[in-house]
Amino acid sequence: MKIIKNIGLMMASALALNTSFAQEMTVQVGGAPMYPSRNIVENAVNSKDHTTLVAAVKAAGLVETLEGAGPFTVFAPTNEAFDKLPKGTVETLVKPENKAKLTGILTFHVVAGKLDSKRLADLIKQGNGTAELTTVAGGKLRVMMKGKKIVLEDENGGRSVVTIRDVYQSNGVIHVIDGVLLPK
Repeated sequence: MKIIKNIGLMMASALALNTSFAQEMTVQVGGAPMYPSRNIVENAVNSKDHTTLVAAVKAAGLVETLEGAGPFTVFAPTNEAFDKLPKGTVETLVKPENKAKLTGILTFHVVAGKLDSKRLADLIKQGNGTAELTTVAGGKLRVMMKGKKIVLEDENGGRSVVTIRDVYQSNGVIHVIDGVLLPK
């Protein structure tokens, strides 16, 4: 009887230990873990590679939207992506008088629904090599594959490559991109 009791206690202890150390599967973005149980904004604020994007989202008043239920697919440009824009562009866009234009650019990076890389690849295959996505801003993004990389093309022919895919969030998925997508 004592052996059975000890085995039971050991099993209960092992289960409790296993549960207390259970961690979420995270992806590192900008030196920080992105937790699937957190929303897009809660994760993005921790990425040192997305400080410009976070500042722009705040300036545009989109924090509450991106904290919402979604689901959203966000193509998230890095700081380096914003640095590729002409000098002074970001500083001009975050001014209060340019809020509508900034909002239009940022929402051009968001698609309704949760489109992970597998779903994007399926859409590309169904479209014979290209898929067209409608952004929250109402614009069109073309998505294609170049080898194993997902490439996005904006309405002006500008292209961005997904550098980190499938960063799952509680309210969607983020794909990190190396360029800023611009609507017409």
